[in-house]
Amino acid sequence: MSPQQPFVDLGEIEQARLAIAGTVRLTPVNLSPSLSDLIGQPVHLKLEHTQITGSFKLRGATNAVASLSEDEKRRGVAGVSTGNHGRGLAYAAKAAGVTCIICMSKLVPQAKIDGIRAQGAEVRIIGRSQDEAQEEVDRLVSEEGLTMIPPFDHRAVIAGQGTLGLEILDQIPDVATVLVPLSGGGLISGVAAALKARRPAIRVIGVSMERGAAMHECLKAGRPVPVEELATLADSLGGGIGLNNKLTFAMTRDLVDEVVLVSEAEIALAIRHIYWQERQIVEGSGAVGVAALLKGKIASAGPVVSILSGGNIDMTQHFRIISGEDVDVTREAA
Repeated sequence: MSPQQPFVDLGEIEQARLAIAGTVRLTPVNLSPSLSDLIGQPVHLKLEHTQITGSFKLRGATNAVASLSEDEKRRGVAGVSTGNHGRGLAYAAKAAGVTCIICMSKLVPQAKIDGIRAQGAEVRIIGRSQDEAQEEVDRLVSEEGLTMIPPFDHRAVIAGQGTLGLEILDQIPDVATVLVPLSGGGLISGVAAALKARRPAIRVIGVSMERGAAMHECLKAGRPVPVEELATLADSLGGGIGLNNKLTFAMTRDLVDEVVLVSEAEIALAIRHIYWQERQIVEGSGAVGVAALLKGKIASAGPVVSILSGGNIDMTQHFRIISGEDVDVTREAA
């Protein structure tokens, strides 16, 4: 990590909390009796899927838009997204009176595209990966003067996501282990920075899907590497971390204690459990922490918090999953 790119710190996260207050919802935490009985420790679910736009992404997007200069706001913003960042950025931009263009791949579910358009943003579908969609964002920046707000590798975005960590500490002061869905690392970097600054002994565990777990592969390689984007129930966790990653790779490497992977069948089981036992509707990417708990992949010496990071799931797919149908998105995407 170069001296010019220090980690996002607690001060930035506390400033972000002030910047987004009144715009972003403070989400509740529920104790799960079923999961607590299963692992022998209190398990709390952070209901971030009840956020205004249905996911944690609103936090970082709101903080990033608030940090723009007046000239940048006038020219507009652009971003690449697998769905939830785009929805959060579209909402934050509309609230600030800023034009917004979101670029997405063909792998993004239609429900998430519709959700972004409903917020007033323009959506452009480019290629079959986030990397291809990013090329259009780069063109918008270089040729049309828009400001890029990326989904994770951005100081203000990471600081905004880190406000979740502060809320968890306020709500469950004795938390010992926090389970965080892991994709590009913006959420886990911010949450880990907040938690470790206040209580270094807290274990932060990233949970991702087996299919196309980009950060996991990069950590194994010791550097950012290309990872193929694959169809998965945890579609919001898809996409690479960027070969020129400046912040989230190093922050995840240095601040996160462990990374756990879950299968498609385990994700489906978690979605069903969260619906029937916890009475919550959560998308696959938000269910990965519960998937790891249900399969005995998490051990903790004290209270656990699992972040349910998003609820923007196609309801037809959700119905099929909770009804016990074998939903194979890998076959359907072929």
